[in-house]
Amino acid sequence: MSELGAGTRGSSAGLKALQAASFTSNPRFFLENKIEHVEDVNDLLYAHSNNPFGKRIEGIVKMYRRLSAKVAETLEDNNFPFVISGDHSNGGATIAGIKQAFPNKRLGVVWIDAHADLHSPYTSPSGNMHGMPLATAIADDNIDCKVHDVTEDTVLQWNKLKGQRQRVIASDIVFIALRDTEHPEDFLIKKHGMHVFKVAEVRKQGVQEIVNQSLEKLKDCDIIYVSFDVDSMDTSVSIGTGTPVPDGLFLEEAIAFMNAFSQEPKLCCMEMTEINPMLDDKKNAMGEAAFRILENTVSSLEKKK
Repeated sequence: MSELGAGTRGSSAGLKALQAASFTSNPRFFLENKIEHVEDVNDLLYAHSNNPFGKRIEGIVKMYRRLSAKVAETLEDNNFPFVISGDHSNGGATIAGIKQAFPNKRLGVVWIDAHADLHSPYTSPSGNMHGMPLATAIADDNIDCKVHDVTEDTVLQWNKLKGQRQRVIASDIVFIALRDTEHPEDFLIKKHGMHVFKVAEVRKQGVQEIVNQSLEKLKDCDIIYVSFDVDSMDTSVSIGTGTPVPDGLFLEEAIAFMNAFSQEPKLCCMEMTEINPMLDDKKNAMGEAAFRILENTVSSLEKKK
């Protein structure tokens, strides 16, 4: 599990945390559900990054190539990929794989996350690539908000991540539980008319109504991908993640969102990311909460078959 894009170490152990949690409630889960591992290049974490505004971007390029190929292969075999990734930089690779399998289909994205992940090397305050996957998907460098002069090598690698054509129309992105953004991301959200559902709206209108409105926003899309970052949840649940943010979703709301979206006929792929047991101060509470979401979602997906 690749964790090259994160600023803290440990998300590569996210699957292990889920597997450990499964022993308590459903020890056969990972026997009954096939896991296909994508080889990572996490050894690059031990080397100095030469691209401060796109840290370890050369490794991210390799992971885009590997993960996108596996996602595309799974879809082309008429199977449903549920991606469990280390950090959220992998979400851009998942999108690339979906478009590789369905190049002529319009892809809608539901991004359930505290963060917008719309930075580029030109705007990122940290240079961590897990804050950039959606920018690669919409192929927007956001030069209007440029704060960095980027090296030629970083530009070369960044253009590889964006690919030959835009994968997602920016207005075909819906954010749920978004609450921690920087100015460059807010600029893009407003510029492209991306829709944001705040946690307060979830509490006021209910999960199902937010799902209905999200799908209405994406009604012109042919296929839909849902990416779930565990930091979308409140810090009472999501301590074991790299960038926890207060005032997020409760666990039951997260389960309800994933179950509801799993019933959407246009759904082609789901992803869960940023589980970091190394940061969990409550034994494996993050892994246990995430496994409840995973188990419920997979069960819901199976009922749809």
